[in-house]
Amino acid sequence: MNEGSSPFPEQPAQKHKKAEQEVVKIDWEEIEKIIRRYEAGHEALLMIMQDISDSYNYVPPQVVPFLVEKLGVKESLIYSVATFYKTISLEPRGRFVVNVCTGTACHVRGAERVMDALEDKLKIKAGETTDDLSFTLETVRCVGCCATGPVITVNQETHGGLDRSGAVRLIEEYAEDVLQQEG
Repeated sequence: MNEGSSPFPEQPAQKHKKAEQEVVKIDWEEIEKIIRRYEAGHEALLMIMQDISDSYNYVPPQVVPFLVEKLGVKESLIYSVATFYKTISLEPRGRFVVNVCTGTACHVRGAERVMDALEDKLKIKAGETTDDLSFTLETVRCVGCCATGPVITVNQETHGGLDRSGAVRLIEEYAEDVLQQEG
């Protein structure tokens, strides 16, 4: 890896600072297509928001008034859904969302040490995203893989039996993937 090309920040990230400065280009046709897929029904709000989140890694703020208009729902309902479900975010998230399981089985097997190692490596705390939008670090109460704890998920992939060094190696592999795709 070349110096200066590391996806790991030198300084601790401030929560989504870089992302807040960038304006995301919205593909309004894609948003319309998502809404039509669910027949523009307000009862499909959760699924629509999930699909938008899958496309952008979050629900961009400029989409909220559009959903209000197209679905005939209150803005407060959109914010309620977004804040209740962990899979939906109103703030930009990293390309890789890393969830560290903190359930009882993972906790007693060292989840806290795994989290500490990831925070040190990524220079962020739980709930934050790296400035380059590569990684978001979060906790989850249980992944359901208790026999293989400590467990982390990266997007939809589950990785178990990790210690500090194994978790860091795994994140380095994902970071290497980012660099290869960029270069």
